[in-house]
Amino acid sequence: LKVPVTACYGPTENTLFTSCHRMTEASQVGEVVAIGQPIGNTRVYVLDAALNPVPVGVAGELYAAGEGLARGYLGSAELTAERFVPDLHSGLSGERMYRTGDLARWRADGTLEFLGRADTQVKVRGFRIELSEVEGALRAHPAVKEAVVVAKGQGAGDKRLIAYVVGQVPDSLDVGELRRALKSRLPEYMVPSAFVTLEALPLTSNGKVDRKALPDVSGARPASEHPYVEPRSDVEQKLALILAEILGVARVGIHDDFFELGGHSLLATRTISRIRSELGVELPLSALFENPSIARLSVHLVQAQSTQADQAELEQLLALLEQDTSDDIDALLASGQLASGEE
Repeated sequence: LKVPVTACYGPTENTLFTSCHRMTEASQVGEVVAIGQPIGNTRVYVLDAALNPVPVGVAGELYAAGEGLARGYLGSAELTAERFVPDLHSGLSGERMYRTGDLARWRADGTLEFLGRADTQVKVRGFRIELSEVEGALRAHPAVKEAVVVAKGQGAGDKRLIAYVVGQVPDSLDVGELRRALKSRLPEYMVPSAFVTLEALPLTSNGKVDRKALPDVSGARPASEHPYVEPRSDVEQKLALILAEILGVARVGIHDDFFELGGHSLLATRTISRIRSELGVELPLSALFENPSIARLSVHLVQAQSTQADQAELEQLLALLEQDTSDDIDALLASGQLASGEE
């Protein structure tokens, strides 16, 4: 850095500045925003839901206290009581602390890191995810200019992450490459199920991202490396219908990757179950992971169907043989229904 830069953090309720972080080298600028240490006469706490301090490196909600704390909200006693709560950690009687609604964590060196708003923390498939962490990983990609990630769906089990991305150069984003880059940096459950490329993110009147104005992609086919190719056979058509319903999209092409369209292990299990119940073929879960497109899975399915049919026919014949007399077996050999194995 040619000049020192000081990052200052603080809500209006604590007289603007609560903490500061001075940076003199480019290496001090990371993917996660460092907000430093509290300024003079100010206290900060990173607490869990029970208002207990969390360990170093663990995310919690940020609380601010000290001489700069406001008395409350004028004419709004209920909101004041909700946001300004007793400070049980100061050791001083009558002290209060302000609940910022921001997520943060302590680094080992005593520096605070800002992780985003508490209301952007979501639970997907049983995993708690901080959306700003996924957004940070997206922005770290050289082809990405801006990115916003949201969680869509009704319940925790049905939620999926949707990434809205603006490229450094219009129409230049390679979704497949972007997904692979995220998989190398993040756990599988934090990689968005769908990517939507935009020319610009919608903004509110005060310049912040308007998440409510992001386009609804419910039922739309997510951006994919592969152009849409319709099913060519009855088996492919049946698989396409099953996958479209499970993935919640309008259509699935035969070369589309199940996992690139938002599939994951839970949905893979549902898919295998549907194939078994509707097509009458027993496939191992690994079959979908190894053959994630309809084109490949249909070939595997037909082969498995043939093998299982041959096995069923053999079992039926063996059952008959167990009941037949030697005369019956001779009759079967004579009719050619059973090979004797003799030259």
